[in-house]
Amino acid sequence: MKLSEVKERLASLEKLHFQLPDGSLVPSHFHVTEIGKVEKTFIDCGGTVRNETVVNFQLWSANDYDHRLHPEKLMQIIALAERTLQLDDARVEVEYQGETIGKFGLTPTPHGFALTVTQTDCLAQDRCGIPVVKPKVKLSAKTTSTACAPGSGCC
Repeated sequence: MKLSEVKERLASLEKLHFQLPDGSLVPSHFHVTEIGKVEKTFIDCGGTVRNETVVNFQLWSANDYDHRLHPEKLMQIIALAERTLQLDDARVEVEYQGETIGKFGLTPTPHGFALTVTQTDCLAQDRCGIPVVKPKVKLSAKTTSTACAPGSGCC
C-alpha cells in the first residue's frame, strides 16, 4: 500500500487493528514508535544501480496495557512525518518485533490492516543465468468448445 492509501483507510476506521500473517492481531496496546523515510541505493548482482524509497512504520508493544492508538492520532503522526521528512507517496512497509525484527508489506482489511510477508528476489535474473519459468498448461485441462470440434467446420 502507498501512504495515500493508508491515510484514506485510516479516515474510515473507528479503531486501529493490525493483523499478523498467521491471523493473530498485534496487541491492541501497540505503539507506532517511528515513521521513517528509508532511502536505499544499491547495486544488484547484474550491475544495475537501483534506488528505492519506502515509508517505514515501526510497531512496538509494551506493557502499558491501557494504551490505545486511535486512527486519528496515527493520522496526526503521519502528517507530522510528511512535513518534517518530506515524505513522498511511497510504498509503506512495517517493522514489527517477533523473534527478530520482521519487515512486512501492508494491505487493507475490513477492520484495519494486515501485515503481509515479504520475500527477497533476484532483480537481475536474466543476467544471473536463472531460467525463466514458463507456466505449464495442460491441454487436456482446457475446456472444449463445440465450435471447434472435429467436423464442426471451424478450421
